Amino acid sequence: MTKVVIIGGGPGGYEAALVAAQLGADVTVVERDGIGGACVLTDCVPSKSLIATSTRTTYVRESSFLGINVPEAAENEPAVEVDIQHVNGRIKRLARAQSEDTRARLAKEGVDVIVGEARLVDPHIVAVGDQRIRADVILLATGAHPRELPTAVPDGERILTWRHLYDLKELPERLIVVGSGVTGAEFASAYQALGSDVTLVSSRKLVMPTQDSDAAKVLEDVFARRGMTVLSQTRAESVVRTEDGVRVTLSDGRTVDGSHCLMTVGMIPNTEGLGLEEAGVGLGDGGFVEVDRVSRTTVPGVYAAGDCTGVNMLASVAAMQGRIAMWHALGEAVAPLQLSTVASTVFTHPELAAVGTSEDDIRSGRVDGRIVTLPLNTNPRAKMTQVKEGFVKLICRQHTGIVLGGVIVGPRASELILGVSIAVQQRLTVDDIAHTFSVYPSLSGSVTEAARSLMLASPE
Repeated sequence: MTKVVIIGGGPGGYEAALVAAQLGADVTVVERDGIGGACVLTDCVPSKSLIATSTRTTYVRESSFLGINVPEAAENEPAVEVDIQHVNGRIKRLARAQSEDTRARLAKEGVDVIVGEARLVDPHIVAVGDQRIRADVILLATGAHPRELPTAVPDGERILTWRHLYDLKELPERLIVVGSGVTGAEFASAYQALGSDVTLVSSRKLVMPTQDSDAAKVLEDVFARRGMTVLSQTRAESVVRTEDGVRVTLSDGRTVDGSHCLMTVGMIPNTEGLGLEEAGVGLGDGGFVEVDRVSRTTVPGVYAAGDCTGVNMLASVAAMQGRIAMWHALGEAVAPLQLSTVASTVFTHPELAAVGTSEDDIRSGRVDGRIVTLPLNTNPRAKMTQVKEGFVKLICRQHTGIVLGGVIVGPRASELILGVSIAVQQRLTVDDIAHTFSVYPSLSGSVTEAARSLMLASPE
C-alpha cells in the first residue's frame, strides 16, 4: 500500500487526502492549527461570513424603495446597528464547525490526522516532533501568511492583519485599509457596509488592478457612492499608534488618522523551517515552492499544492492542485492544471466574477475575439431588486464563436459565473448558450442575452 504524508490540512491538503484515501493509499495529514487550515479558520470562511453580514446591512439600508420602512438616523438613512462581538462570535463558530465537519470526513475515509508541525528529514521521511514517518509520496500544502511591513508591524489591537479582525470587541470607527487588491477591496466594502468610516489606500489608479478595468470602475463608483474615501496612486510608508488610534503616512507626504489600520499587502509562503532546501526542493522568488502543472516539485515523489506554491492563490486552485498531485502520484489518468479555466470572485457588494480570456487579451491582439457587454440595469430581475450597477461581459472567438471568457458584476456573480465557466471549460459556442433556456425573469438571462448578441454579430 502506498504511504502518503500530507503536510498541511487546508483545501490543498484535505482534498488531496480524500482522493488518496479513495484510491487506496495509507494517508496521514499533519496540521498544526486545525483541519481546513487558515482558509477555514482565519481567512476565506470567516471573511465570507463577515461579508454575508455586511451585505444584509446594505439591503436593509437600501430597502426603502420596496416600501420597507425602518427608523432613520440623523442623515436620513436607516439606523442599522451592528453587534460586532455577536458577528465575530458567529464567524468563529462557523469556522470551527466547518473544520470539524472536514475532520470528520477525513476520519470516515480512514485518514490519520496528526496535530503538530512537520518538516522533511529527506524526500521520504517526515518528522513531527520526535516521530518519524516514512512516506512514498509527500505533499506540501502549508499555505501562506499575511505579509508584514517593517514600518507597519501589526499589534493585533489597532494595526491589524485580516487574521486579527475576528477578535475585535468594537466595530472600527475609522478604518484605514492599506492595499486595494482583492482582499483589501473585500474588507473595505464589508466594513463600510457594517458602519465603519473607511479609507482605502491604493497604489494604483484603480482599485483591484489585476481585475477587469470596467469592473474595477463600477466598484470604485459604488465605494464612493456609499461614502468610502479612496486615496489612489499612493502607498503607505508607515503606520504608527497614536493616543487613540493610528496614523498612516503616505508616500506623497500626506497623513491619514484613523481608529484602526488593516494591512492587506500580500502573502508570504509558509516554507521556512520545513527542511525543503536541504531535501532539494526548489524554491522560487519569494520562497514559493516551484511546481509544474501536475504539482510536482523538483524532487521525485514530493508534490506541492496551494498558496505555498504561489499559483493563483485561490482555495479552488489549491484543492485542484492537491487532487491532481494524488491522481498523478497514484497512477491515475490526469489532465494538467488549466489556469485559463479558473473562475475567480471578488466578494465585494456587488460581487465581481471572471473566468478565461480577458478584454485586455482581445484589445491587445493576443487573442482574436469579440466582446459584448450588457448593463444589468436593463435586466427585468435587476429592476425588481433595484440593482443599478453591474454588467455581463461575454467574450468569444472571432470566427467560431467559442466562448473564451466572461466577467459579471452584480449580486451573486459568484454563482452566475458558473454557466460561463462551463462554457469555457467545455468549449461551447455562443450559439450553444443562446439556445439554452434561462429562467424569466432572472439575472442569468443576461448571460443568454449576451450570447444572442454575439451570435447575431457573428462575422460572415
